[in-house]
Amino acid sequence: MTTVAQDILAPHMWTGKIYSNGWISPSGGTYAVTAPADGSQIATMGRATASDLNKSATAARAAQPAWEATPATERAAILNRAADYLETNLAALVPWLVRESGSTPPKAGAEIKQSVEITRAAATAATEDHRMQLKSVDGRNAEEELVRVAHGVVGVISAFNFPLLLSIRAIAAALATGNTVVHKPDPRTPISGGVMIAQAFEYAGLPNGALHIVTGDAEVGAAMCEDPNIAMVSFTGSAQVGAKVAESCGRNLKKVQLELGGKNALIVLDDADLNVAASNCAWGAWIHQGQVCIASGLILVHEQQAATLADMLTQRAQKLPVGDPATDACALGPLIAEPECIRIEAIIDDALAQGATLHIGGKGKGTLFPATVLSGVRPGMRAFDEEIFGPVAVIAAYQNDEHAVELANMSSFGLAGAVIGTDVERARTVGLQLRVGHLHINDQTVNSSPLAPFGGRGQSGNGGRISGPAVWEEFSQYMWITSKPQATTYPF
Repeated sequence: MTTVAQDILAPHMWTGKIYSNGWISPSGGTYAVTAPADGSQIATMGRATASDLNKSATAARAAQPAWEATPATERAAILNRAADYLETNLAALVPWLVRESGSTPPKAGAEIKQSVEITRAAATAATEDHRMQLKSVDGRNAEEELVRVAHGVVGVISAFNFPLLLSIRAIAAALATGNTVVHKPDPRTPISGGVMIAQAFEYAGLPNGALHIVTGDAEVGAAMCEDPNIAMVSFTGSAQVGAKVAESCGRNLKKVQLELGGKNALIVLDDADLNVAASNCAWGAWIHQGQVCIASGLILVHEQQAATLADMLTQRAQKLPVGDPATDACALGPLIAEPECIRIEAIIDDALAQGATLHIGGKGKGTLFPATVLSGVRPGMRAFDEEIFGPVAVIAAYQNDEHAVELANMSSFGLAGAVIGTDVERARTVGLQLRVGHLHINDQTVNSSPLAPFGGRGQSGNGGRISGPAVWEEFSQYMWITSKPQATTYPF
């Protein structure tokens, strides 16, 4: 297969531009994209405005009917070719993810592979037949059927932490079901969250106008929620911003799919192998510096084992160097921005002031924050109540299984939960009481599948999902069709 790996490494194609019927200069000028590890400039991107968003949305709406009318097999073929591009050029794409998002190379490679898988799953979904025959019960003698039809234009707003994956999972689902897309990546990760995707679908032969990528600030996201050309918004980000997106979309009667944060409990039962549990806790709490919506943000362990688990995690933290993954051999890279370090330190200080114990870490330097262990955490402390989104293993003790469930369900979030124990049936019994969208038995919380609906409840979202069966459930709607052999008269 002939590929265009060099294109993604040729910034002259997209420097200072947005993607809307090709690479064009926006009306808002440009801005610098910088590396979170050292602040060095990586690239220059175009800064779109509300006016640019409207132009892109108008063009996407004009292109949508033809795209929906494209045979499903052809839509699937285009999605698979986009996946081919990402898969074949993985080695060329990894350094961009490393520098732009602070990913370690293994995390960057895994994200690209997952993006390939989720794009291929969307391609398979594109060819699924969702037509359904209904029985006519109203005496009209009509043939009746239900079909799924596209919403029209889907606006996508994605986050910085997994910029490629969190963008393409919604874009691929929307395109698979016949929608066109206007996408706003996080302005801090527009290359891995935008440029890569534009290149992949351009290589794949996606028709002009079916995908637009408008990089810019909050003004663009706000305009997306208001623009009458856009029928649905898929948002991934914080609960605070998600609430504003939902409010705006509700006011404009748009469908909205929200994938927000999580304070995900990992319950270690008293019959668990603590060494295995510690490994799971460390991975779930510290992978990608804890900047994962499904991170194990609250570790619940029996009160008689809490001190032992804290010591085990401290020993593991000592072996995890933090640094610039573009130049250093490190297990943890930088946080996305220095204010995040300051925010996390304040959460830890609040816990310490109320009696928690800091075993290791707790202080950042610039954007680098070490693996941290905090025990003795209780409800009412910010570390217990809030999503930290940083590399902090938060340990809280429980008295019995019922108490563990009570503590886990105190969260206003409801994304993921996990239970580790030797007695699987007991672990399932505990787990099934958790109010979450994902439940993992004898595993930590950082798990996803291109075939499984992803999402949660409460502050983690509005009950919507993405991926798997949710491709059609979220990104299309029913049309009821009745057909009579010939028209007949009515009493009027």
